[in-house]
Amino acid sequence: MTIQTSNLGFPRLGRKREWKKAIEGYWANKYDLTTLNQQLTDLHKENLLLQKNYNLSSVPVGDFSLYDHILDTSLLFNIIPERFQGREVNDDLLFDIARGNKEHVASALIKWFNTNYHYIVPEWDKAEPKLNHNVLLERFNYAQSLNVDAHPVIVGPITFVALSKGGHQSFEEKVNTLLPLYKEVLQSLVDAGAPYIQIDEPILVTDDSKDYETITQAAYDYFADAGLSDHLVIQTYFERVNLQFLNGLPVKGLGLDFVHDHGFNLQQIKDGVLDRNKVLYAGIIDGRNVWAADIEAKKSLIETLQNYTNDLVIQPSSSLLHVPVSLDDETLDTSIAEGLSFATEKLDELDALKRLFNDNDDRKYNELKTRYARFQEQSFKNLDYDFEKVRTSRQSPFKERKKAQDERLNLPDLPTTTIGSFPQSQEVRKYRADWKNNRITDAAYEAFLKNEIARWIKIQEDIGLDVFVHGEFERNDMVEFFGEKLQGFLVTKFGWVQSYGSRAVKPPVIYGDVKWTEPLTVKETLYAQSLTDKPVKGMLTGPVTILNWSFERVDLPREEVQDQIALAINEEVLALEEAGIQIIQVDEPALREGLPLRSEYHEAYLEKAVRSFKLATSSVADATQIHTHMCYSQFGQIIHAIYDLDADVISIETSRSHGDLIQDFEDITYDLGIGLGVYDIHSPRIPTEAEITEAIHRALQEIDRSLFWVNPDCGLKTRKEDEVKEALSVLVNSVEKLRKSTNSAAV
Repeated sequence: MTIQTSNLGFPRLGRKREWKKAIEGYWANKYDLTTLNQQLTDLHKENLLLQKNYNLSSVPVGDFSLYDHILDTSLLFNIIPERFQGREVNDDLLFDIARGNKEHVASALIKWFNTNYHYIVPEWDKAEPKLNHNVLLERFNYAQSLNVDAHPVIVGPITFVALSKGGHQSFEEKVNTLLPLYKEVLQSLVDAGAPYIQIDEPILVTDDSKDYETITQAAYDYFADAGLSDHLVIQTYFERVNLQFLNGLPVKGLGLDFVHDHGFNLQQIKDGVLDRNKVLYAGIIDGRNVWAADIEAKKSLIETLQNYTNDLVIQPSSSLLHVPVSLDDETLDTSIAEGLSFATEKLDELDALKRLFNDNDDRKYNELKTRYARFQEQSFKNLDYDFEKVRTSRQSPFKERKKAQDERLNLPDLPTTTIGSFPQSQEVRKYRADWKNNRITDAAYEAFLKNEIARWIKIQEDIGLDVFVHGEFERNDMVEFFGEKLQGFLVTKFGWVQSYGSRAVKPPVIYGDVKWTEPLTVKETLYAQSLTDKPVKGMLTGPVTILNWSFERVDLPREEVQDQIALAINEEVLALEEAGIQIIQVDEPALREGLPLRSEYHEAYLEKAVRSFKLATSSVADATQIHTHMCYSQFGQIIHAIYDLDADVISIETSRSHGDLIQDFEDITYDLGIGLGVYDIHSPRIPTEAEITEAIHRALQEIDRSLFWVNPDCGLKTRKEDEVKEALSVLVNSVEKLRKSTNSAAV
């Protein structure tokens, strides 16, 4: 049997974030749309040719985007939010839907399954589906012009509708409305010479997949009746599927994840469920982590799969969107670097296996096998921990703690604060880069940081906020910063991945035991507190988020690593408390994101997550107020776990979900402090007082006013200074008017 290789998707960012810089340059009016499109076309070309160089049998097209592939699909089929309708469908409309503008709020931003990528939620209210400019056909034709053997990629109708919101139509009606449009797109690609079309249907790996089977069967029968079945491959990833059902669909092939399936997909294959005449697209290389594959184990897996299919294609387990581009530009210690594999290295692993099986060429295979063995010989586990010495619950219940905290803090009604970070201006980034590259002294850098902290403490005083933050100007990222300072982490130079839109993060790599060795944030926080009588929050990232937003060792139990991180954060919490900081925020935005896709794993995951958070935060005194923050997730499934965290105050995003989150509190008596984000910081538009007042009023229908805080929905590092000042002034003015109106009514 001849082995073929394929890829599901490639990182858009570029080796050094060229994609991000091009898009943000356009937003900053540095050049026009023609220049932007040329820059992105050049990067797309580079990505296509780079993949071709790794001998792939087929390279994906349709994965490249100006912002988000789900938003691309929305515009392709004219699923445009009502408030943006009536405009020309072009790139500016795309950006406005994603980011908002002066007149209208952006569409909701939600985690892509259980990853740290975010997609723009399609909105069906008064949408009139039709086919707009067929960008997918255009990009496929472009790949052909470069002599790249390519296959188109499109999000399937079941997944697209499942991830949508709004509209009066039923699920089935929405799908049926889209099917003729999908058919037209698919037929155009077949006519253009596409060898096959990858239709991504990851919704079929979720607990709800059973509910979608009837409409899925009908949809793909529709495509079969149109003569398209021999050209379609249903691609799934991130979990197991019901192979018995998928096997009966009229398609050419099936794409399955053999890395994150808990062994179930492989077992179904061994049970003989797969139709041998279907092409098996086997995701055998981990598309979500950066560790090198155990190439010998992958060889054995291929040998097993060959026994159950007549046609085998090997590929990553998911799109490589979730990993950095290449190790080529890194300068890392060899003992660790040999165990790493970014996007291009993963393609190299596929090529090595293809050469081994097809050509009996074992040179590259043996090289990778030797490197993997050398890395496994390294011992990075040296520390012993006594977890029993650390508290896993607060000393007193919340009501008693609140009395102590109210007496100590003496905050007003509806206290206002921010989530943590202030704008990372070009000047801030330049000073940090100059310091890291030894172009300025430690003293010069520290003086600059003190100046920025002092300036923003004054800004917060002038605006009238009640609880301040120091601004986090010394931090590049809320996880990478801690990865630089905690033992057991490795930070790369160009290991960027896309989080949402042009926002890129550089996840640290956890290669060994994690340990706190010295204070991480005390100096800057204490300096900020010395400048004001208002309380300044200590700002930390929680253990669950640090783990989920890092690349962790896959050969170590996740809960063990998570608890190690928790103990390290606990040390920093106690150091801040000892320094006199009265409020400490330990953010956990990734708690919901890490929730397994299958409910059978939820309880164990949440129990471990709650335990780790409590390990990190429970050792403080009653009068020390613990905050946490979460954003851009669907919280209904975990609202009880959020309560179990026992944080004195939690701030949660509600702006992009347009207040829908409030409904989650209707099913629980939430008697802890809570701040609901009342405006969207990821959009440049300034909220109105009416919008903020309405958001607060709606929240107070379900939440006790004495427990309620008012804040933006996330950190402000990506915003411009004037935007932040204006938006926070609107927020504070809205709250002050509410306080006055309440006092007047009381009189």
